[in-house]
Amino acid sequence: MSFSDNIRTSRWVRTTNLIVQAILIITLFGGLNYLAGIRSSGGGAWRIDLTRYRRYTLSPETTAYLRDLASPVRIVITLSEDAAPAELKGLLREYVDATTNNLAGGHIRVEYVDIDLARREAQQLGLDQSNLVRLICADKAQTVSVNDLYQYENQERRAFKGEQIITASILDVAREGRKRIYFIYGHSELRPDDTDPLRGLSSLNAMLRERNFDVASLDLTRVKKIPEDASLLIAVQPQSRFSNAEQEQLRHYLANDEGRLILMLSPGYGHGLDRLVSDWGILVDDDSIKDTGADNMTEDGDLIISSFDPKHPVTQALLHSSYKARLRVGPSRTVRSDKIRAAGLGLDVTTLASSSPTAWGQIYAPSRMKAAFDPKIDIRPGVGPDTSNRLGLAAAAERVGTRGNLPFSVPTGRLVVFGSGDLVDNARVTSEGVFNLFIGAVNWMVDRDTQLNIPSRPIDRFQLLLSPRELQNLRYCLIFALPGIAALMGLIVYWTRRS
Repeated sequence: MSFSDNIRTSRWVRTTNLIVQAILIITLFGGLNYLAGIRSSGGGAWRIDLTRYRRYTLSPETTAYLRDLASPVRIVITLSEDAAPAELKGLLREYVDATTNNLAGGHIRVEYVDIDLARREAQQLGLDQSNLVRLICADKAQTVSVNDLYQYENQERRAFKGEQIITASILDVAREGRKRIYFIYGHSELRPDDTDPLRGLSSLNAMLRERNFDVASLDLTRVKKIPEDASLLIAVQPQSRFSNAEQEQLRHYLANDEGRLILMLSPGYGHGLDRLVSDWGILVDDDSIKDTGADNMTEDGDLIISSFDPKHPVTQALLHSSYKARLRVGPSRTVRSDKIRAAGLGLDVTTLASSSPTAWGQIYAPSRMKAAFDPKIDIRPGVGPDTSNRLGLAAAAERVGTRGNLPFSVPTGRLVVFGSGDLVDNARVTSEGVFNLFIGAVNWMVDRDTQLNIPSRPIDRFQLLLSPRELQNLRYCLIFALPGIAALMGLIVYWTRRS
């Protein structure tokens, strides 16, 4: 055989080999995609979660709820798909996949809407902010902030609790009925149907209804018992005293009916609920908080609050809504925790928000017009049952007791007291942080997002720490070393083939 025939034969062999390799590779990928697309008898695709902590695998509890989901749910994210967090996108894909062949008929559909590019669609959905997750089922809807899907530590995301929150939200919008919130009236309280800028709560009413709450009013003088459908009672700035009968009615509701109550008490008004708050390890003083610190007061006399409990569920939405959580509040009174009494009664009492160390509680008196500390009568931090170096403005109490032979504690009632009455009126509720704190209290009260036993999933963070010299060496390596190695390998191959 001539030399040219050998060259021609070897070329055909190499060409045939390449074609066979290409066919085998295409067949391999085609087979893998075919296997991945095969539906098992249970209706789900063959999928394997290889991530640590199995962050893209739904818990058995969520899977069971979705299996019985009877109504379709639409999930709208006000972000472009590229801008949405990877944890959220991966989780939502699992929800869609888990309900694709749902025999009960409850399918989940996910949409990404960029409100800057699709304004008309966003307006139809009632959405005007980005970074939101809106769940819609028939005529019911609920909105959750993307920031609320994470647990934070030092303003950094440490864990993803999206499955817990979104599953709870799906159940809320898909269930028959809504959680009902009653606003107490009869003592000149602020009303949810009032549109007055300074005396109304109509904006708060709209925000609560947007989050799938049913809002109603309740006059305690006309009912002998708190309605059984009451998930939460709220009294905002009562200006006259509750009667003894009304106080006993609320005490019975909290102690015996696992009741939930939020009180927002302005300074200068008697409320008549001293025994009730004392039963829950909380002291509400008849004072007005003053502060002479330049960074702690606004020009018009509002307090600037920047100290919050870092772990309580009520404060989480506020702490992580912005880089630096701050709250602007109007006239406020001191709300202190009585730790000794709370321990004796089996209560867990937490001070949610506190003043600066330079603040004091000026005992209320119409004749005292000047903000000046009087050590004989005024309240200063670190005195009394609450030994903190700050004055509290809000406190949360929870009565926890064991039942039967259960190895865990069961909550039997909750109370949150704010020392500011106008915090959520129409003029203030849209201020930065105000609604985040209030909705955190509401969600904690009604057990929203906490009633599911779904653990949060840690977020792995990898940090490369390099000195300036090491960083410069790495830069030279990427610019010169790697291209140089590639060029050297090319020269070696060239000379080898020539020889």
